[in-house]
Order: sequence, then C-alpha cells, then structure tokens
Amino acid sequence: MLIKLIIIALLLFIIFNLFRAGILMLRPSQSGVSMSRFLGRRLIISVLLLLLIFCAIAFGLIQPNATPS
Repeated sequence: MLIKLIIIALLLFIIFNLFRAGILMLRPSQSGVSMSRFLGRRLIISVLLLLLIFCAIAFGLIQPNATPS
C-alpha cells in the first residue's frame, strides 16, 4: 500500500511541476527561475517513477493487470 501512495505522490509532483512551468511560460520573461528547471525536474521524476514501477513489479510489490484473452 505504501508503494502506491509513493507513486501517487510522485505523479502529483510531476503535475505540479508541469503547471509551474506553464505559468512561467505564460508570464513575461523575468530574471529568476527558468522554465527548464521545472521541466527538468519533471523529466527526472518521471524516469525515477518508471524505474520504481518496474522494480515494484519485479519484486512483486504490485501486480500488473492480466492481459485480456
């Protein structure tokens, strides 16, 4: 159950960074935080999330859905 909560938290963090980058994209350019910082975080967290899911499936912590027959 804990692994599922971690996955949900990481997905919410990815969406949060996506919206932060979108807000910065719509604002006039300022000398401050760049949009690529948030997009880079989103990319790194997405890769870590995929690795976490693959490892959780490999170790049997979560079960993937069976393929339909």
